[in-house]
Parts: sequence; C-alpha cells; structure tokens
Amino acid sequence: MFDNNYKTRHSMALAALLTLSGLSGAAWADAYEEAAKKWIDSEFAPSTLTKEQQLAELKWFIKAAEPFRGMEINVASETIATHEYEAKVLAKAFSEITGIKLTHDLMQEGDVVEKLQTQMQSGKNIYDGWVNDSDLIGTHFRYGKAVAISDMMANEGKDFTSPTLDLNDFIGISFTTGPDKKLYQLPDQQFANLYWFRADWFEKPELKAKFKEIYGYELGVPVNWSAYEDIAQFFTEHVKEIDGKRVYGHMDYGKKDPSLGWRFTDAWFSMAGGGDKGLPNGVPVDEWGIRVEGCRPVGSSVARGGDTNGPAAVYATTKYVDWMRQYAPPEAQGMTFSEAGPVPAQGNIAQQIFWYTAFTADMTKPGLAVVNEDGTPKWRMAPSPKGPYWEEGMKLGYQDAGSWTFLKSTPEKQRLAAWLYAQFVTSKTVSLKKTLVGLTPIRESDINSQAMTDAAPKLGGLVEFYRSPARVQWTPTGTNVPDYPRLAQLWWQFIAEAASGDKTPQEALDGLAAAQDSMMARIERSGVQGECGPKLNEEKDPQYWLDQPGAPKPKLANEKPKGETVSYDELVKSWQQAQ
Repeated sequence: MFDNNYKTRHSMALAALLTLSGLSGAAWADAYEEAAKKWIDSEFAPSTLTKEQQLAELKWFIKAAEPFRGMEINVASETIATHEYEAKVLAKAFSEITGIKLTHDLMQEGDVVEKLQTQMQSGKNIYDGWVNDSDLIGTHFRYGKAVAISDMMANEGKDFTSPTLDLNDFIGISFTTGPDKKLYQLPDQQFANLYWFRADWFEKPELKAKFKEIYGYELGVPVNWSAYEDIAQFFTEHVKEIDGKRVYGHMDYGKKDPSLGWRFTDAWFSMAGGGDKGLPNGVPVDEWGIRVEGCRPVGSSVARGGDTNGPAAVYATTKYVDWMRQYAPPEAQGMTFSEAGPVPAQGNIAQQIFWYTAFTADMTKPGLAVVNEDGTPKWRMAPSPKGPYWEEGMKLGYQDAGSWTFLKSTPEKQRLAAWLYAQFVTSKTVSLKKTLVGLTPIRESDINSQAMTDAAPKLGGLVEFYRSPARVQWTPTGTNVPDYPRLAQLWWQFIAEAASGDKTPQEALDGLAAAQDSMMARIERSGVQGECGPKLNEEKDPQYWLDQPGAPKPKLANEKPKGETVSYDELVKSWQQAQ
C-alpha cells in the first residue's frame, strides 16, 4: 500500500508547482496567496512539508479554483472531532485561499446515510460532496450512482487533481477500491476498533501474583478470547474493588438501538474467526457471513454457503451476551453506543475488547481518572484478542474509513469544486495537523513523522499501532455487502433479541441470516445492480457447506482453549522489529 518513492515523486511535483507559481505574477493571485501565507503561519503546522512546499501546494489550489471562484459549495459529514475541525477551521481556510464559498455541514451518521440515499434514489442534488463510510463501497460500485474517482481524475477532473495528491501515501486506498479496481472514495479519516486496558492495574504486583495463582499464567494483554474472559472474571469476581471503587472486567452496551448493529457489523464475527481468510476482507465469505461468487453475493445463511448463522457467529454472539451479563456494569445492558463510550474514562473498567480509537482524544483529557498528572494515560490500546475460530490470514478487527464520495447527480462543476475541497482537507499541507487534532490518521507520511513520535507518549499506543505491521488486519466492511444501508438496519433488530434474552443466539442469527437473504433476493429481483447484483444459491442441507473447506466452519469441540497473554512492552518491541 505504501510507495517508498513517494518522497521523490512529491519533491518533483513540488518543483513543478514552484515553477508554475513563479510564472504567475497575476494580480488575481495576490490576495489568495496572502491568505495562504497567513494560514500556513497561523494554523498549518506541524506539517510533513516545509513552508515553501506548503505554499507551492496551496498556489496550485489557488490556480485550479479559478473557474469556480464565487460559487457556493455544500458538503456533509458525520459529527466527529476530525470533521468538526474541517467544518470550523479548514472550510474557512479553503474559502479564503480559493475564493470558493464552502459550507461543511455536520450531522449524525444515520442522517448522512439517509440523505445520501435520498439523493441516490431521487437524483436531486442535496450535497456536492459527502464524507461517507467506505462500508458502502459494495453499494457504490454496484448501483452506479457514485462517480468512480479514478475515472474523474483521468477525465473531467484531470486539470483539477493536485499533482501532490499522492494516492500511494493514503493507508486506506484498498478499502475504497471496487472489484473493478476503480477508486470510488478518497479516505478522509480512519480509526480502528482495538483492545483497551488499564496498564497501571495490569502492572500491580499483587494483582499479577493473584491472577497467576488463580489462572496459571501471566496477567497481560490477552492474545485469545479465553484470556480476555479470564481477565474479565478476575477483575469482576476476584478483585472487585480498587482504591475503594467497584471495578469491572468488561464494558459493552446492549440497548435495542441502531448502534447495536454497528457492534456486530463492525467485524465482531471476524474477531471470533467467522468468515474466510483474505485481506481486506474474507474470500469468498466475508465477516458479515455473506458469500460471494465472482462479484455476486449468493447467500448469508449456512444453507446457502454463508456464515451469518454459522458456529463461529453463534459463538461470538454467545460471548457478547454472556460477558455483558456477567462482567460488565449492570447498567451496560440498557446503554447505547454513545452512552457506553465514556464509561471507561470514569476509572472503573479494567479492559474492553471492543473499543474505538476515535475515543482517544476524549480519554486523554487532563483530570480524568484514567490520566496521570503528567498527562500520560494510565491505559493502553493493543490488538484485539482472537477467537478460537480465527486463523492466520484473516482480518482481526474493524477500521472505520470516512471517505469522500461524489454522486453523478451532482452537477459536474459543483462536483469538481467539491473535489478540490476534498483534496485540500487531505493534502499534506494540512493533514498532519488535522491528524493531531482528531487522531484519525490517513497518510503514511504523517504516521511516520517526528510530530507523531513526539505525541506518542500521550496517546496510549495509537502511534505504535498505526506504525505496526499488524495494522493491515483492521479493515472496514468490504465489497461483498451489496446494499449497506438496507442490510445494516436488519442487524440491530435481530441482535437485540439475543441481547435481551428473548431468543438464543442461534435463533436470533437464524432470523438475521434469513432476513439478509430475503433482502438480497429483493435486490436480485429488481435487477438494478446488474451483473454484480445478488444471485442466491439454492438452499442445501447446512452440513454440505460445513463439510466444505473454509467458512462456514463446523463447531469446535473446544471453544475455550487455554488463555494466552503477552507483555505489552514485548508486543510493541515485536512491532518495531517487524517494521
């Protein structure tokens, strides 16, 4: 994914820009150039570029913006810290530097998807550009409503594509590329779903000794789900209190709410070992349990060759339910994602297997129970433990990649102006500063910068993770999912049945698999997705598929092998050596 020659290519492109800039002494550029210099001096630091290189890059934007000057452009994204910085700071900078009046609207993720669907279905332009999760890559490449960015760059957008864009520097390009090898979206921010733990508690000699006495191995970062379960039980049932405060060995959420669907579609089954080997997603069965033949989805139930209700998925769902009931605070079952998110920062949670790095900024604020007086965190993040069905070569967790998406229903001139803004907010001039503000890195050059090295001690392992070779095992939803919005909304309704205890995990997943197959059958009948649309397999005896190689895998005789842990320091050392 990373091109080692990017520095050479970037220097050559910048030299060309400097030459171009030098030739242009036109008065039209003076005010915009002064604005660019002001922003470079006041806001766009640190950067992996020198100030001279930043100015050269921004002069290209000034020149490219000429045909769009004075236009009003509107873009939308969900509300997270990174996008707040874009909306409040970078949109203003872009407007002043280019003369394009840019409005960046923020809203809840569900609203972004709903409005995006409305524009796709109606053909009426609502926004000129969207930051839309790459989870919709399978949707975008099948429906033909989104512009393939690689096509745009080669054709109508050729003169409006920055020579310093440097796609090879983006760490998430494989997530936004369709089966046709075309780039459909440009990553704008990324965050992973990792394991979180109280490193200070894990290092307490008395707790280490007690854990080893009970479980027979060292207290450390869990390598497998057996160890995670042992540690959850240890803190909840054996430790119980630290410094007079009730503590728990696990945190989660279980309220019937759309966010309960993310808890599972964001790769929970893959962490247990559901689906097949393959990166960024399993082939032919992905972590949703959807089997694809060629580019056609053929089923998600085991009877059709899928794995949504297979043994690995049932195991994963069972552990989710059991751990929440036995080892999390009692109120967790009635919480949504947004309500549960801040709980570990309150200081009574020992570990969390499903934790987003997007919380890093909120978990490092001075004065929190989980932050030392010197500003360093008492916690660390580490790779997620693996379930018993997991095999080498599989993905291990989820990575969110909010990515710039452009629809064919947007008038070309407005779309190209929005494309300039998308390139601006991901440019090397601003990307490192944006990364330090929102902690959602997208560029290899930023991750490996001195500024990130300097910030690392206060970020709890974020920098170490993104520099590690393990990073590639964390990926978004892939191209097997033919209609993300319609299929994703099924998950929370059926998972809620298992979370509440109204149905067993097997019963809930049988319902989910059948509902997914039914939805894909409707898409198949509509014919709107063409040659890559669903074409369901006939149902067979599930045993037929369980006897085949790969997913769905038959139930293991022992789903709880011996717990295994590793020292966090040794883990980081192994990453550095591999690097």
